[in-house]
Amino acid sequence: MEIGSQFKTVALVGRSNTPGIGEPLTALASCIEKRGLSVVFEAATARDIGVTGYPALTPAEIGARADVAVVLGGDGTMLGIGRQLAPYRTPLIGVNQGRLGFITDIAISEMSQRISQMLAGSFEREERTLLEARIMRDGEPIYHALAFNDVVVNRSGFSGMAELRVSVDGRFMYIQRSDGLIVATPTGSTAYALSSQGPILHPQLQGLVLVPIAPHALSNRPIVLPDGSNVSIQIIGGRDVNVNFDMQSFTAVKLNDTIEVRRSRHTVPFLHPVGYSYYATLRQKLHWNEHPSDEEGDAKAP
Repeated sequence: MEIGSQFKTVALVGRSNTPGIGEPLTALASCIEKRGLSVVFEAATARDIGVTGYPALTPAEIGARADVAVVLGGDGTMLGIGRQLAPYRTPLIGVNQGRLGFITDIAISEMSQRISQMLAGSFEREERTLLEARIMRDGEPIYHALAFNDVVVNRSGFSGMAELRVSVDGRFMYIQRSDGLIVATPTGSTAYALSSQGPILHPQLQGLVLVPIAPHALSNRPIVLPDGSNVSIQIIGGRDVNVNFDMQSFTAVKLNDTIEVRRSRHTVPFLHPVGYSYYATLRQKLHWNEHPSDEEGDAKAP
């Protein structure tokens, strides 16, 4: 927990094309201003809701000027702005306006109270890792991207299985025939990787998880790799193979192209209300059973 932190400029970012999101955003802006802090809006958010009384900044300008960014939306909104602000190490606060909300942990009904407390310096901080990936063709890089959740190599819905040659740190691992392969961060372990039967990695665990998607051989199982691993995925068979970075597609992938994935040097600071519990988030979002006496907090030892 940190107490006494000082924020001078707060950026507000909203989920795009969301009816009714303007009202809570402008109410939050007014609340923050009453604390004597400056408010700026992310430019696309300002345009979407028609707000004109505040500076409208690009993500790069937010990274240079803002001390913290409050994101009102779902996990996708948080992932998008997180990738853009990663080089600036701008801390993020997430307010859930989406469906699931693993990383937007503040309920909108508690938004004003929680954020006021956090801007006064009462919060808990953690660092989330990202992936960086590049596509290599004939020994030359043709595309580079960051991913907060995962890098996914998969077949299109109308083609047969993909055949992938996977190496880690220059050492051959296997040739896999499957619908695809997920390389996920601990944050991304509760996204597509989870629905493909991968393990949940605590966000503070240092590692990467490889999760096959519907493998031909049932012995191809998920594996957690050391944090510093360099993963190489070469496409050696299959048609219409795609690469997705946090579901942002790069589709022009050919046979013998190689996707190289490693941990990015950038991390993204997340700020949470005091008392935040990752386990409580898992209980709520995954509907895990809980003892009636544990509804107000973390489960007690049996």
